[in-house]
Amino acid sequence: MKRTLALEISFSTPPLGLLLFVMKGVAPAGTTMREIYSAAIPYILCSMLLVAVLIVFPGLATWLPSMLQ
Repeated sequence: MKRTLALEISFSTPPLGLLLFVMKGVAPAGTTMREIYSAAIPYILCSMLLVAVLIVFPGLATWLPSMLQ
């Protein structure tokens, strides 16, 4: 789980944010990369916070799947 989130963050952060370039491709004409970067910051920060919570409380990553048994 933590590795998946870390990959998501790496694909979303500059300078080689692959997902940022994908967003540029589907954004309306005239949208700048600066606008895309600034719009992505809250989502990146939330993902980093989630990774930090999972590092501090690793049991949270397995708690919900364990409830299905």
